[in-house]
Amino acid sequence: MGEQLQPDGVIKQTIYVSPLSRVAGTVADAGVSHVVTLINNDMLIDTPAGIEPARHLKLAMNDVSEPEHGYVVPCQNHVEELIAFAQSWEREAPLLIHCWAGISRSTAAAFIVLCSLNPEACEFEIAKALRQASSTAYPNRRLVALADALLERQGRMIEAVEAIGDGEIAAEGRVFRLDAQLAA
Repeated sequence: MGEQLQPDGVIKQTIYVSPLSRVAGTVADAGVSHVVTLINNDMLIDTPAGIEPARHLKLAMNDVSEPEHGYVVPCQNHVEELIAFAQSWEREAPLLIHCWAGISRSTAAAFIVLCSLNPEACEFEIAKALRQASSTAYPNRRLVALADALLERQGRMIEAVEAIGDGEIAAEGRVFRLDAQLAA
C-alpha cells in the first residue's frame, strides 16, 4: 500500500500497527497523532511523548478469545470504544495501533478500524490487504466477531480473517502500515 506524502511532509490516512517495543519510535518516525493501545491492564503504557492524552485510547484486555479465569476477555464495550475512536480520528496524521506483540489484538483492531472507516469495502479485500502488509497477522477472533456484529457485517468479517489463515509464527510482529481509505 503506497504512502501519499502531503505537501506538509506528513503521511495522512495511514494506520500503523506495531508491537509495544516499537511504539515510541513509530510515533516519532511516522508523525502519529492518535494511538490505540490494546494490552493487559498491568502493561498499559503512559501516553507516548507528543500525543495528546485525549488522542490515546487505552483498552485493557488480554489476548484471549474465550473466557478464562483471571483474564480480561475482549468485550463489546472495547469494540464500541475502538470504533468511536476511529470515527473521531480526523486522518490529518497517522494512527498507530499496538498491542504487546503486534500480531493479534492490534491486527484485529486495524481490521476493525478499516471495516468501520470503509463500510462499502469488501471484508475479504481488507483482510487480504492486512495479510499482504503482515505475514504474522493473526487477528483476535473474538474482537473480530464482536465488531462483525456491531458493524452488521453478517459474519463476513470473521470469514475474511479465517480465509487469510493464521499467519507465520513469530514472537513479535514487525511495524507495518495500511491505507485507511480503501477503494470500495
